[in-house]
Amino acid sequence: MKKRLFAFGLMAALLLSGCETPAQKFEKDMEAFLAEIDAVGVSCAVVKDNKIIYHQNFGVKDLATQEPVDDQTIFRIASISKSFTATGLLQQVEQGKLALTDDVSDLIGFKVRNPRFPDTPITLEMLLSHTSSINDSQGYWTTIDIINPDCNPDVALCYNDYEPGSGGYEYCNLNLNMAGTILERVSGERFDQYVVNHILRPLGLYGGYCVDSLDSRRFAHLYEWNAEEGKYEDTYADAYAPRSEKVANYLMGHDALIFSPTGGMKISALDLARYMTMHMNYGTTPDGVKIISEESSRNMQVPRSEPEHYGLNLWLADDYVPGVTLVGHTGGAYGLRSAMFFNPDEKYGFVIICSGHHSPEGTPNVLYGGIERMYKHFIAK
Repeated sequence: MKKRLFAFGLMAALLLSGCETPAQKFEKDMEAFLAEIDAVGVSCAVVKDNKIIYHQNFGVKDLATQEPVDDQTIFRIASISKSFTATGLLQQVEQGKLALTDDVSDLIGFKVRNPRFPDTPITLEMLLSHTSSINDSQGYWTTIDIINPDCNPDVALCYNDYEPGSGGYEYCNLNLNMAGTILERVSGERFDQYVVNHILRPLGLYGGYCVDSLDSRRFAHLYEWNAEEGKYEDTYADAYAPRSEKVANYLMGHDALIFSPTGGMKISALDLARYMTMHMNYGTTPDGVKIISEESSRNMQVPRSEPEHYGLNLWLADDYVPGVTLVGHTGGAYGLRSAMFFNPDEKYGFVIICSGHHSPEGTPNVLYGGIERMYKHFIAK
């Protein structure tokens, strides 16, 4: 009896003296940080040794109802969506239906040329690596016709003054809406359905680009901070606009941007972490589900530009964890911030999604602060 009491007392003393688990330490650290940046809702996951070793949720998915974020909550993840589009296109490359070196003009059905360099083809690889010389100055969310010279007399404004593929880089959402259109044209499947059928469903994941195909009760509201009024503004109506009428009158091979191949994926942090393990293992999940070949997956992770280190909708970043190079992507839209970064050699990675925050001056944003803490408590030796 005395031994039991002693053991219990020793355990209590250890707990009181600060011998907490990594998860307990992380949550205490993270909760203090999220309070400092006034985060609304956050969902995160940590992969180590090819396994999801931790996932947790903080805050609420709706400020009005105070319903908490949980593992079923799905977010519009913004630009991480681009990697799904690129993955689908690499599948088509492997099937021989197109090549990264193909002229976009031949793939999309109209002439795509920087008028300053009319003899330089713009290739699919340039679209996916943002080295195409195309810009977003004329918009990218209404119609693909904005870059069709037969429809837009001011099409020259869509291009920068450097030669495509010459080393110039500009991050451009129009590139990926064009890429999504090409995926639809070469596959013969509607863009959103292609991603579900060939990426999400084989991986056993719930999500997609089509709002009407998803359970809206699971959506996290997204919030932008209005500094002048000192309050959050709910962007739900814009972030999750179903565009049902446009979908009903859909024109295949033209209207893919309705689903936003550049930013419209909706998925949970936990399922995004499962997707991440596929790229971490060069195209095949730890349990053997192959989505793309190792060659294709490695190709996505090879930088095409300096100093951006941007590949095919994945990039190399060394500023989230000092001295450590990670591969992945971030997203930001409608107040949301998201990140998916991994180390393919050491088989660890991080996912963090936040529905809204505002960092005081001198405080890191939620992605830097969140990844730093996940690395510190779960990965650092």
